[in-house]
Amino acid sequence: MIQLAIIGPTASGKSDLAIKVAKKINAYILSIDSLSIYKEIDIVSAKPSKCELQEIRHFGIDVLYPNEYFSVDIFIRLYKEVMQKCQDESKNLIIVGGTSFYLKMLVDGLSNIPKIDDATKKRVEKRLLNLQESYDFLYTLDKQYMQNISQNDRYRIEKALLIYEASGLTPSEWFRQNPPKPVIENLPIYNIEVEREVLRERIKKRTQKMYEGGLIDEICRLEQRYTRLPHSMSSIGIIEVLEYLDGKVTKDEMCENISTHTAQLAKRQQTFNRTQFEGVISAPLEELEEIII
Repeated sequence: MIQLAIIGPTASGKSDLAIKVAKKINAYILSIDSLSIYKEIDIVSAKPSKCELQEIRHFGIDVLYPNEYFSVDIFIRLYKEVMQKCQDESKNLIIVGGTSFYLKMLVDGLSNIPKIDDATKKRVEKRLLNLQESYDFLYTLDKQYMQNISQNDRYRIEKALLIYEASGLTPSEWFRQNPPKPVIENLPIYNIEVEREVLRERIKKRTQKMYEGGLIDEICRLEQRYTRLPHSMSSIGIIEVLEYLDGKVTKDEMCENISTHTAQLAKRQQTFNRTQFEGVISAPLEELEEIII
């Protein structure tokens, strides 16, 4: 069975390339995109079209509702399920998307966490009633670990508390004693190179296409159904529309803000892809298909 990954900044053409390659190597596609995982978030996530989804079977798309929680643990479980399906059905697998952090977790692996009983969960829930106090407590115990966690990051604070309460060890000491194990080994990774100005123009055109395709109506429906509280509702493309709906910006300013923030995201993605993986094969989009095949 062949496995490979295609990464690159947003709007670089990853999805189209993955579909072309999948047709040639008899593969399924696993999406690593932090928005496409959600049902009903269609336009703003720039999901593959229904036609494209019918051409090649995709996984990691339309899995959860916008108010449901998503994490690396859930993604790794999804990957293992897809891997089994590929083996059962004699298919290869292409992993593709812009959220390369999930790919890195597959390559590097995650540490196991200690077994957590109901009593431990209840103790942690009680502590979390005061999030700031919980953060300060953990920071005093384990500055090295906590200095990389926001004081408002409830999920990671809760995880750190659970580790400490269940094991009696600080998170740093727990992870030192329980190092991560890679989920995938020797995975070929192909990265799409694209000039910044070309990418900015593509992002601008995609933003306009999203707007013309009903972006504002989609966000209105999402807000009405799920409120603004879910984490997914703070994504680029959504927060700018909410600002427009609040009367803070004009439509033109909204589109400009989406383009600007998406370009900034693309720059961060390029930096991450360049620095976080070893042995990556990088080339322009038009060359990668031939290289991969």
